[in-house]
Amino acid sequence: MMRRAAFCLAVLAFPVSASALPPLHENPTVVNGFYAIGLADELRKNCGSIEPRWFRAYNFLKSLERYAREAGYTEADIDALTDNKAEKEKLRQRIRKDLAARGASQKTPEGYCTVGREEIAKDTMAGRLLRAN
Repeated sequence: MMRRAAFCLAVLAFPVSASALPPLHENPTVVNGFYAIGLADELRKNCGSIEPRWFRAYNFLKSLERYAREAGYTEADIDALTDNKAEKEKLRQRIRKDLAARGASQKTPEGYCTVGREEIAKDTMAGRLLRAN
């Protein structure tokens, strides 16, 4: 009985390993961060009167990397996410679907500027990565 209790205490004393963490592409903080970056990128590419704030975007990306490391993810985990083409495409499709629902599509290009100005005015994470001319 004492051995079992000692073993349980020893197991509980060790921190959770990275392998016990959910995949990085399922981490809500990371997913929401990449969504904001992707949304800002779509808006700036499709609206000539909106420009990116490159320095802020770079710093935000680095803060997501720092968050992942502090949460216990390894460099290999981070690299695997940044190289994951399927997850990138899934996020891109989600962003485009959300933009279309807000009136921004190839059929209504002015909608990108409207959404971009809304994001900037609401001071969302995506809005903070943009500036209107």
